[in-house]
Amino acid sequence: MHHSVDSNLQAGFDVNVNPIMKIKSVLTVLCSLLICDALHAQSSERPNILFIFLDDFGWKDTGYMGSDFYETPHLDRLAREGMIFTQAYSAAANCAPARASLLSGQYTPRHQVFNVGTRPRGKTKHRRLNHIPGTDTLRTDIQTWAHRIQKAGYRTATMGKWHLSDDPIPYGFDVNVGGTHSGGPPRGYYPPHGKVPGLQDVPDDEFVTTTLSRRAVSFIESSKDQPWFLYLTMFAVHTPIQAKKDLLDKYEAKTPGRLHHNAKMATMIQAVDDGVGRIAAKLEELGLTHQTAIVFFSANGGYGPATDMAPLKGYKGAYYEGGIREPFFVKWPGVVEAGTINETHIIGVDLYPTFLEMTGATAKDGQVQDGLNLVPLFKGGTLSERSLFWHFPAYLQSYGGKGPFEQRDPLFRSRPVGVVRHGDWKLMEFFESGDLELYNLKQDIGESRNLANSHPETLRKLHGIMKEWRQKTGAPIPSDRNPSFDPVAEKQAIEKALALRKSFP
Repeated sequence: MHHSVDSNLQAGFDVNVNPIMKIKSVLTVLCSLLICDALHAQSSERPNILFIFLDDFGWKDTGYMGSDFYETPHLDRLAREGMIFTQAYSAAANCAPARASLLSGQYTPRHQVFNVGTRPRGKTKHRRLNHIPGTDTLRTDIQTWAHRIQKAGYRTATMGKWHLSDDPIPYGFDVNVGGTHSGGPPRGYYPPHGKVPGLQDVPDDEFVTTTLSRRAVSFIESSKDQPWFLYLTMFAVHTPIQAKKDLLDKYEAKTPGRLHHNAKMATMIQAVDDGVGRIAAKLEELGLTHQTAIVFFSANGGYGPATDMAPLKGYKGAYYEGGIREPFFVKWPGVVEAGTINETHIIGVDLYPTFLEMTGATAKDGQVQDGLNLVPLFKGGTLSERSLFWHFPAYLQSYGGKGPFEQRDPLFRSRPVGVVRHGDWKLMEFFESGDLELYNLKQDIGESRNLANSHPETLRKLHGIMKEWRQKTGAPIPSDRNPSFDPVAEKQAIEKALALRKSFP
């Protein structure tokens, strides 16, 4: 479902104009239309693609989504010039699994990247089950969309966070700036960055977000005569929450918003937006604006102690909406109607077939794809109804005394859980206890009312869909009891954390 937020444009002629001038006017209009048609055809056939993929960037962290403190004028403008999706999801609630699903087009049970690293998270005595470790590296037999797009004749680059192996080049990229196995910015947002590719020999006072934007401009300039795909996967706004120094005074002096008020986070977000503005200006300068599609997305929900996704519940690491629902827009001149809002449920695995369709690339024979091609949506069409799935057979520890506390218990942002969204309904199954939580997201976007007991038929339907999907994908369910689990220690830790919570305003 989509609708326009712009009024229609109208045009006409003055009947009192000299006939010769009228002919000239008509010819001018016809020429303009022909030029526009040419630009539209050029933009819709194998466009360049700028894919801006932020880290830990929350659903409300842009102006166009409603932030009352952060400033993102360039992103806001691009969003208004394209199609905004209000129900876009990451395929996981934290970094590595979200990226593995994005690059492979597969849900987590297929590629087995379930968490950041393979070690269990949180205190051993607080975990009731042994987690499923999975892997921390995307298998090389899985061809990414970058592989396929590169094979189709595009020059490909990744700039920023990679997190799926030591080197992204074997995964289909011609250029790598900043990509390693590390999950955060190398040694912080300011130099030195060690031996990280492309981040050496940079000015001592240059924020890494600025460095990546500058490298992006250079890549576009050097690739202007061929089709290119730029995966601009910013480190921002992953921890550490480190201010861009020249912007800090501005935000410390600004009146805090009710939703957002962290000055350091605001500088990090403006640094992203300023970089996007520079890239957009370069596209215009090179005459590439109408040949370039821009896609904007985030890996997972925002970092709880520094931002807020309200009215959504939860944040990074949680499988409530605040941890997995993300900002998303696409600007594709000549294809996407500007100023439209789309409420279709989409998910990160959908971008694999979408990027292949946009670039004319072909899929690898026999490689499973869990997503759907979104290009029909971009063109104003619809998708057939389907369910969305998440599978997290592991643990993510709490942020602790820093707050916030929008989680089932104060010790873990997420315990092992499976999730399905079908229509307006969302079901969560917690594997430790077997507890089920059922929400109607249309009526209760904040997931405050568990309807599992009052809607047994819907519960059975969604649980059946979830079980069938787990069997189809071979999703491993943790069931081995942790011999080191200490229920007394867990209870005491929860009570201590709840007491600490009361000290927060």
